[in-house]
Amino acid sequence: MAHPTPIKTIHGQHCHHGWNHANAPVETVAPGTTLSFECQDAAGGYFTRESKAADVATMPFEHLNPVTGPIFVDGAQPGDILKVTINEFRPSGFGWTAIIPGFGLLADQFTSPDLFLWDYDSTARTPAAFGSQARIPLKPFAGTIGLAPAAEGTHSIVPPRRVGGNLDIRDLSAGSTLYLPVEVVGALFSIGDTHAAQGDGEVCGTAIESAMQVSVTLDLIKDTHLAMPRFSTPGPVTRHLDGAGYEVFTGIGPDLMTGARQAVEGAIDWLGKTRNLPAEQAYMLCSVCGDLRISEIVDAPNWVVSFYLPRVVLE
Repeated sequence: MAHPTPIKTIHGQHCHHGWNHANAPVETVAPGTTLSFECQDAAGGYFTRESKAADVATMPFEHLNPVTGPIFVDGAQPGDILKVTINEFRPSGFGWTAIIPGFGLLADQFTSPDLFLWDYDSTARTPAAFGSQARIPLKPFAGTIGLAPAAEGTHSIVPPRRVGGNLDIRDLSAGSTLYLPVEVVGALFSIGDTHAAQGDGEVCGTAIESAMQVSVTLDLIKDTHLAMPRFSTPGPVTRHLDGAGYEVFTGIGPDLMTGARQAVEGAIDWLGKTRNLPAEQAYMLCSVCGDLRISEIVDAPNWVVSFYLPRVVLE
């Protein structure tokens, strides 16, 4: 599939670590422009192939999730929509997954740092090896993609918001189109936190965090209200993991967060008993390939959350 040729590369040193509409744009472009972005990984290149689990404790947390930008889109006004067509990802071939104390769905259970380093096929066509235990089909995407908010001041990159940001939606991959509500003049678009693979839920708090180059086309839809981000995909979104079926674990009760925790705990327990995986490794494996889903949310007072672990990664 042919992609539009980017007219300019926005280099990774042009980045910021907080959303603020006062950030000076690094480029001004016309609607319809295609750009290539050099995106750093979520730790800004802190981890190398020689890194150890102990290095997680000294991560520069004030510099996490750098995003490349912002880009001023000429003519963008509050009340418009920025249409972001995601054309292509060029992964670096190196990545990391970590358990970060105090972060993740089961942070109260996993209190010590851990780290797994990935070397993978940079064309993203060959599954990445998780030691000798599993092989993860890759699906590159940008975890953080968004616009500056209208609210004054600097806002953390970590939580997502109405104008996008740290969405961590793994289906925002090549060929997808994202629609974001514009709140400030110029929209001020930024992108980063690129992932080579992630499960829905990103349960341990990290995916296969990996630097890569991303091509996107920025366009405007004028005077059109949009309450929250929406996106469209070019085709199926689960087929790359469907081939061998799933092992599925559930959580049931009146609270969806508790149900999600129960479902993931079930998967970790099963991986330990059937695959002899240490709990820390099982937790990270779940984060990069397993999917949390709400199976039922109408049969009060209890709801069902299911965690789908694809068997293809274990074969």
